[in-house]
Amino acid sequence: MIPFLRSSIGPWVALCFVTQLITGCSRSESPSPAASAAAPAVVTVAPPESIPFTPTETLSGRIEAVESVEIRPRVSGYLTEVRFQAGQAVRKGQVLFVIDPRPFVAAVQRAEAEVDSAKVRLASAGRESVRAEQLLKTQAISVEGADQRDARMGESKAALAAATAHLEMAKLNLDYTQIRSPIDGRVGRALMTLGNNVSGVDGMNSLLATVVSVDPVHAYADLDEAVLLRLNRFRAEKKLPMDEQGRIRVGLGLADEEGFPHEGVVESLDNRLDRDTGSLLFRVLLPNPDERLVPGLFARISIPVGPAGTALVVPDSVIGTEQNLKFAYTVSSSNTVEKRFVVPGPLVHGKRIILSGLKEGERVIVNGTLRVLFAGQPVQPQEAPAAAPSTPKAGSAH
Repeated sequence: MIPFLRSSIGPWVALCFVTQLITGCSRSESPSPAASAAAPAVVTVAPPESIPFTPTETLSGRIEAVESVEIRPRVSGYLTEVRFQAGQAVRKGQVLFVIDPRPFVAAVQRAEAEVDSAKVRLASAGRESVRAEQLLKTQAISVEGADQRDARMGESKAALAAATAHLEMAKLNLDYTQIRSPIDGRVGRALMTLGNNVSGVDGMNSLLATVVSVDPVHAYADLDEAVLLRLNRFRAEKKLPMDEQGRIRVGLGLADEEGFPHEGVVESLDNRLDRDTGSLLFRVLLPNPDERLVPGLFARISIPVGPAGTALVVPDSVIGTEQNLKFAYTVSSSNTVEKRFVVPGPLVHGKRIILSGLKEGERVIVNGTLRVLFAGQPVQPQEAPAAAPSTPKAGSAH
């Protein structure tokens, strides 16, 4: 090729390539009519579900035994027997400890001998008193002598009564050598072992063990002033769930339990608020046949603070957060997205109670919320398949 042509063709080829590249890019950037009319996002919608609901408050409490007794001796002596295992269930009257009874048996025998001696002296004094009356009639004895014999008979009667009382006390002390459980319940570990000398002196009695009742149990919690006022108002109007004795029904749940599977009643309320905490102590009575409610455990107590009614629930996953506000997306009649700010209540079986912000029959977006970019966005709604109705127990309104 001629050198002149080679040097002139090169720039023209480069210019044509750049021109084609710019032209092609400009054509690819211009949108086509089909691309500009994108299809609306597909979302799944469902109406809020209506369920029975009672407004409640959830409080933290602690379980305590109805009866708790410290086992202490009433006589002093050496422990010779421990008749239980730690944690064992015991019945009222069951022997738990035995103190060496031999000194007390001897005391009973001595008291019995004193009673017999007093009976002999009384019999002798009685015969002398009868003879004195006969001798007094014949003036064979002075009045003073007859009075002395009557006095000796009275002293003998008193001595017999004292000896009898001493015998009863000796028998009672002998019975106290067998230390029994005063209640039905569960006993703890033995705090004194065999061979120890225990004290039965009042005020210095040795602590041997403890026994607590297990069925029923109490639970204690505090009500703040606002909740107390609501409770009293609706209780006076008889709008709270109550038993046949007019006691408010409550629910209780342990740390490893869902909801409030244990049911009880409010047994009593304290007579005034604590001025430091502004709260009122109340006590719940609960049956405990399976002994799952162990004294000392922490528990959640659900107490009703309003009349029973209905509430709307939606899946908890549909609730969004905007700063400190909660919202849910709904679809209008024109198939556009609406943002509804709501006041959520408690979570019940995976669904969130809505206290306000939604109405029955509205179409709530339950699936596809990630495809929603802004309020007013057109969407293509699809009805969610019908689910089995929820029948939860009363939740707690916060």
